Amino acid sequence: MKRLALLLLLGTAPAAEAETVHFTTENYPPYNFRENGEYRGLGYEQVVALMKDTGVDYTIEMMPWARAIALAESEPLHCVFTTAHIAERNSRFKWVEPLAIDRNVMVAREGAGIKAITIAEAREYVVGTQRNDYTQQLLERNGFPKIDLATDLDLTLKKLLSGRVDMMPISERYYLQLREEGHRLEKRFVLAEQKFSIACNLNFPEDIIRKMQAGLDKLIADGTQKALLTKYGMQVLN
Repeated sequence: MKRLALLLLLGTAPAAEAETVHFTTENYPPYNFRENGEYRGLGYEQVVALMKDTGVDYTIEMMPWARAIALAESEPLHCVFTTAHIAERNSRFKWVEPLAIDRNVMVAREGAGIKAITIAEAREYVVGTQRNDYTQQLLERNGFPKIDLATDLDLTLKKLLSGRVDMMPISERYYLQLREEGHRLEKRFVLAEQKFSIACNLNFPEDIIRKMQAGLDKLIADGTQKALLTKYGMQVLN
């Protein structure tokens, strides 16, 4: 049976000395997503570009977030992107960064009558997010008592739009994209700002980490990252 997830095997390392890096990711536009059977996104394109100069084989597979980050934490030669680098995760991974800087905003369904404009006011509502996503940790850290957990972002969004949850935290850039696509959402307040990165297993080889970071540094220095921000309509956030 044909696998539902796309699996890419790329690279140029000789078979005799091949070390295959396994990247996992989730569907989270505009950072990583599938369109017409192909992977796209700001995070995805940067990973492909920075790996070209490493001489290392790699795979990229899209899956639910909880599984994606669990594999990177438990399996050697595994990395996950696009991963928020937050304090709770700092010592659990080796990091290659930044793929992007973004803000996380709390959003509600337009017309739902949600008036919360602070964290304290938002605690009264049912808030949806994805299991093992950094936003789950954000909500727990800020004392939200009614957290509804889903397997992925699409399901959380469906719950919000159908009224099964009152609010959800989401990337501000993705919120803007959803608004442009006609989704009736409204921003209530900024929850947090975060750095998005590649998170690799703690036993990941240091020499490959250095090559990956050097590749990303090059993308930033030569303007490639900025061009990709423009390509994916990622405006400067005010």
